[in-house]
Amino acid sequence: MDSKSNILRAPHILLPKKGVDLSRFAVIACDQFTSQVDYWNHLKTWIGAAPSAFKMIFPEAYLPLVDNAAYIHQINQTIDEYLKTNVLEDIGECFILVERKTPFVPRRLGLMMSIDLEAYTFEKGLHSPIRASEATILDRLPPRLKIREHAPVEIPHALLLVDDPKKEIIEGLYARRNEFPCVYDFELNQNGGHLRGYKITDTKNVIQAFYNLVKGKKDDLLFIVGDGNHSIATAKAHWDKLKVGLSEEERKTHPARYTLAEVINLYDDGLLFEPIHRVVFHAGEDFIPGLEKVLTGDYHGALYTHTTGKIPQRMPMNSPLAYKIVQDYVDGYVKSHTGSHVDYIHGVKDLFDIADANPDAVAIEMPVVTKSDIFAYIAAGDVLPRKCFSMGHAPEKRYYLESKRII
Repeated sequence: MDSKSNILRAPHILLPKKGVDLSRFAVIACDQFTSQVDYWNHLKTWIGAAPSAFKMIFPEAYLPLVDNAAYIHQINQTIDEYLKTNVLEDIGECFILVERKTPFVPRRLGLMMSIDLEAYTFEKGLHSPIRASEATILDRLPPRLKIREHAPVEIPHALLLVDDPKKEIIEGLYARRNEFPCVYDFELNQNGGHLRGYKITDTKNVIQAFYNLVKGKKDDLLFIVGDGNHSIATAKAHWDKLKVGLSEEERKTHPARYTLAEVINLYDDGLLFEPIHRVVFHAGEDFIPGLEKVLTGDYHGALYTHTTGKIPQRMPMNSPLAYKIVQDYVDGYVKSHTGSHVDYIHGVKDLFDIADANPDAVAIEMPVVTKSDIFAYIAAGDVLPRKCFSMGHAPEKRYYLESKRII
């Protein structure tokens, strides 16, 4: 890759106008706390009538509880209103250097930028500069697609990983942070920590630095999607549908071709990989014996139920294999047992609390996927089983703040 490549671009970023309460505007990714609807209800009440990204997204906890079509219609109306009343303002063509403090780490750095969806794939075995890290669940795309089809802006929560072991690019910008204007600095709600952002306008040199990371390498893998795989997949599916009716010239410049994401260095000191656990609801007495038959290995995990407590288990030390074995079993069980369903939980305490609150649920404690394996695994053309790892704990997930026009 070189400076003539167009994989990366500086977007026109939209931020809430001065005077908007950013602590109420920024909210956590829609796919968090999916079995804890009280989290979202409390947040909704606290936000009240204030402008908020909460009103621009569809929390997945609400999917089975509300009229989806009506909820999506309200989201699109809110976005239109925010643009008409200048709640969202264009701060110009730039990157934003993100400094995040969380309850678990003092600092995690990221860089908001746009990526070319033509350079991205979520299909296993295909080689492209930007790739999904996990299997994409196509059934999860329709609600997000319906929002995107009629929305003039996107407000994504995707986090991309870059392999920069020398910590030259994002960390280099942070070392110069006093040279850049600070565009926001505030406390996040719901124990999310603190967020600070710096506007970067000298973007060409930054883009070239990213391209230099893969210069001369056999594989041109630049980014993998660490979080928000379905957010990026939705943007890709929308673009693939939209571009059919466009001319070649229109395709080159259409704003929906590029999607906004936060890039984080795999080696950032504040980036911790956490396992994503499973909880199976309405599991019968045959669930645990069946799972125990397929589990074997050196990793000590655990099953947990309301009635039996913690049951030690052995899983493969190769964590992708452990996830594959467990996921294949769970998928097969849910498919053959009407009424059973699975959810994915961040944090052992939350996992066990949910199992305690649901007597017929089984919690499955999962192992950690190590940083050293992930790029090599994806570069080989494979994808991890879905919901394999989390970039931090649930409260550390990306909060919606920056947005970008896609029309």
